[in-house]
Amino acid sequence: MKTKKLIISPHIDDEVLGCGGILDKDTFVLYCGMDEAHIKHDWVRNRPSVENRLDELKSVVEITGHSYDILHNKVNHYVVQDLIGSIEKSINELQPLEVYIPHPSYNQDHRTVYEAGLTALRPHDLNHFVKRVFVYEQPHVFFWNHGNTDFEPNFFVDIDVERKIKLYELMVTQVRKFRSPEHISSIAKLRGGQSNCEYAEGFRILRWVD
Repeated sequence: MKTKKLIISPHIDDEVLGCGGILDKDTFVLYCGMDEAHIKHDWVRNRPSVENRLDELKSVVEITGHSYDILHNKVNHYVVQDLIGSIEKSINELQPLEVYIPHPSYNQDHRTVYEAGLTALRPHDLNHFVKRVFVYEQPHVFFWNHGNTDFEPNFFVDIDVERKIKLYELMVTQVRKFRSPEHISSIAKLRGGQSNCEYAEGFRILRWVD
């Protein structure tokens, strides 16, 4: 199986928040973990079940048609060395033209996935060489961007923002006030203004080889 686009998503929802406008049947998403480890603790209240999260994901896939795999890593405890091999395996099996990794931001899982992605995507004789590598945006960076976490896009894709919002709202358990549908739409409007279209998603190019 080969794919055009491979998105490395720290959690189930990050791919929608950062790449919802480009998710389609030519996309494979590698989810690095689920919140299953926390659900088992009695002191954690109102946590969605694994079944809830998977049902939400399936609802999104019904619209996007993207393929995916979920790694069994413990959320908030990702290890760079563990992720490098998993990402390399996906790259070599899928041989994508494009790979998208998350902006590191303040979130520890996002930083870990970003660092693992950089290593897995290095030029290497034994690995498939990905010609186009992008960093995708996460909305929480707008609200807490201390410590060199600013995101400066240099590549934009015109998107259907209503479709992106619909995908996000299907992730019912993940909708938050600080990243409300209105916030997501506002960010897309800003990126659209920067790229002469109504709504867009912004990316940072790490590598582009024709």
